Amino acid sequence: MVKETVTIEISNGLETRPIAMLVQVASQFESTIHLENGTKNVNAKSIMGMMTLGLDNGEQVTITADGPDEKEAMKSVVEFLTKDE
Repeated sequence: MVKETVTIEISNGLETRPIAMLVQVASQFESTIHLENGTKNVNAKSIMGMMTLGLDNGEQVTITADGPDEKEAMKSVVEFLTKDE
């Protein structure tokens, strides 16, 4: 298992479109991927779960990935969350 805390650097925060794109990124991997913020811990492959986080630009989130491609999964999710378009 790999774990990393990052600061979200998406201008509009995680609104509907960025959430859908993040779910697509996470779904490419076999590993389980979860995002945690405060007391909420959700599956990054679940669009409904991700929408409950309500994350904004500048907030910190802890990402965990566990499985055969966990390092690649972590790299892709971190890159997505920390790129400002």
